[in-house]
Amino acid sequence: MSTESKKVWVVGHKNPDTDSICAAISYAYLKNQSGDKKTYVAKRAGAVNEETRYVLERFGVEEPPLVTYAGAQIKDINIRKTAGVSNQISLKRAWELMKKLEVVTLPVTNQFGKLEGVIVTKDIATSYMDVLDNCVLSKARTQYKTIAETIDGEVYAGNEHAHFVRGKVVIATSNPEYMADYIEDDDLVILGDREEAQMQAIRSNASCIIIGGGLEVAEEVKKLAEKRDCVIITTPFDTFSVARLINQSMPIKQYMTRRELVTFDIDDYVDDVKDVMSRVRHRDFPVLGSNGNYVGMISRRNLMNMQKKQIILVDHNEKSQAVDGIGEAEILEIIDHHRLGSLETVSPVYFRNQPLGCTSTIIYQMYQEQRVEIPKEIAGLLLSAIISDTLMFRSPTCTPLDKSVAKRLAEIADVDIEDHAKKMFRAGSDFKNKTTEEIFYQDFKIFHTEDCDFGVAQISAMSGEELEQIGEQLRPFLPQVLGEKRLNMVYVMLTDILEESSKIIFAGEDAGKILAHAFKKQEDADGILLDGIISRKKQMIPTLMNEMSERV
Repeated sequence: MSTESKKVWVVGHKNPDTDSICAAISYAYLKNQSGDKKTYVAKRAGAVNEETRYVLERFGVEEPPLVTYAGAQIKDINIRKTAGVSNQISLKRAWELMKKLEVVTLPVTNQFGKLEGVIVTKDIATSYMDVLDNCVLSKARTQYKTIAETIDGEVYAGNEHAHFVRGKVVIATSNPEYMADYIEDDDLVILGDREEAQMQAIRSNASCIIIGGGLEVAEEVKKLAEKRDCVIITTPFDTFSVARLINQSMPIKQYMTRRELVTFDIDDYVDDVKDVMSRVRHRDFPVLGSNGNYVGMISRRNLMNMQKKQIILVDHNEKSQAVDGIGEAEILEIIDHHRLGSLETVSPVYFRNQPLGCTSTIIYQMYQEQRVEIPKEIAGLLLSAIISDTLMFRSPTCTPLDKSVAKRLAEIADVDIEDHAKKMFRAGSDFKNKTTEEIFYQDFKIFHTEDCDFGVAQISAMSGEELEQIGEQLRPFLPQVLGEKRLNMVYVMLTDILEESSKIIFAGEDAGKILAHAFKKQEDADGILLDGIISRKKQMIPTLMNEMSERV
């Protein structure tokens, strides 16, 4: 199993609020104390809002890394770690490696680990068929040492590190007195044990002679070769065998594929990889790491043993609110305090759902149950989440347990609840440097009924005047949300924390009529003020859904 596949993501919902982020961090910390040999990593499925950013900075905790898709990636697969080879190895050596490793593709890399190309069995087959060109060995700039190794020979005289760079391959079978007619300067000559023929080949300025039969070379031949700077290679093979094998000594760079290579990155998603593989009929594909270096090979067979991403969901159990690609992941646990949603799992999971004001209250309970000490910064995060989700205990979702847990966490974190809450809410209602889109999506969720898809955003602030300005800014943006998200209706709760009320603005056919009828108010296109309504989860969503179901 790869290192990545031993990691478990702990992640909240899209457009995360403070509870979603703090719960992920706190639960990941708790799970890492279990000693189950897995690493639990907090993630976020969207941008951190200003309130949450203040909380993280206040307690010195880093933002979790962003994830946008939960599908499996190549790094989740045990890819084949076939080592890269130099472009200078011979075709014969490449073939031997392929047989030993039981592969049909070898990656070719340089000294820095960069991919230069690939050599496949088809390329080697091509080299065998390309025998009509008797200059191909010199065109490939083949090293004499490699030629000797290919034919099980030995460099008897001359520089074995030099390269055959000019001339053709000649087999000397005729009478020595005629050899001068067809041996040209720099040719490589394959011949037998006749000393006279060997001397004549050297006199004809051959760059190399290969002597078959494994016989010793006469001293006179060696001296002449050294004088003429001619390489002598001896081999136990006969002339025919040498002629058949010699092309295998060419470096693979002569035949390897360099251009239009199909490669994948280690972070590529498996679904995308499958799509490419279905269109490109290769057996194996190189994989590149984050630095662009070659790291291994992947084939269709590797995808069959794919390890799905393992994920724990906190603060949600709706598929529409989960990170994209959640259907391709393996959900291990769900820790939540919302109504049961549309999420389905393939196998049973640990699912803890309690009717409390905040997911972080549940996580505090789990720390107590497992007798894990809560660090000061974790206590600060859990406390902040409870304050945020319950609007400092004003929300009807808040329970006595939420309040008592918050007081205990405040003692551990050494903070004053009221002072900390005011600073949090003030940071969260600072909209000066935010775009309309950022303000709207900082806390937005989509819900489904049998015949309707609708979204509800919530923006909270300490000032009604500030909320009125935000409302004017958001109204023209709502029709765009309807189109982009393919919704029937969209609502925005402009929640005044101090007044404990929410003004609702909306868009979509019948959105105002449904809202007014649900809360027994007069319909108003500019928005409807709902006193005492500050909880989206407990007050807004159930009431709207009941009204929609009755209208079906």
